Amino acid sequence: MKVAIISDIHNNKTNLKKVLSYCRENKIKNIVCCGDLASKETLDFLCDNFSDEILYAFGNMDNGQLKDFEFSGTYKNAKLFEGYGEYDFSKRKIAFVHFPDKAEELCESGKFDFVFYGHTHKPWEKNFENCKMLNPGNVAGELYPPTFAVWSTEKDEFSLIKIHDLK
Repeated sequence: MKVAIISDIHNNKTNLKKVLSYCRENKIKNIVCCGDLASKETLDFLCDNFSDEILYAFGNMDNGQLKDFEFSGTYKNAKLFEGYGEYDFSKRKIAFVHFPDKAEELCESGKFDFVFYGHTHKPWEKNFENCKMLNPGNVAGELYPPTFAVWSTEKDEFSLIKIHDLK
């Protein structure tokens, strides 16, 4: 199975379309989003253009309409998490959050195999004793070139995808 890990979209639908096209072409059925979609319209766009499962942890730019949602747990095909989310993929326990300090805390807890985070916009990876912490970069292309990550769960391999290299 392959899982796309995205963060910091900041309403950039042009780059998000490229990510979603990549997901369709590569039969990716799960997206983990580490925050900062930035609007309800972008969440609607994501849900309307990706029919499979979306796991979404809110970021600091998810103000107004997004922060005012009732946290019922599910919005269309997305599961929303106000602080951080937890999930199991192929017998691997993951957490996902927006902020790097919280990601490090989750990694150090010893409860997770992988912790994904955003906020800094910079692709980054750090290994702890029993946990890998990974930032997929940012879809928006702000501060750093736009990127996202793909996790091959069978091999526990991560690939950094450069959005400008996509069609």
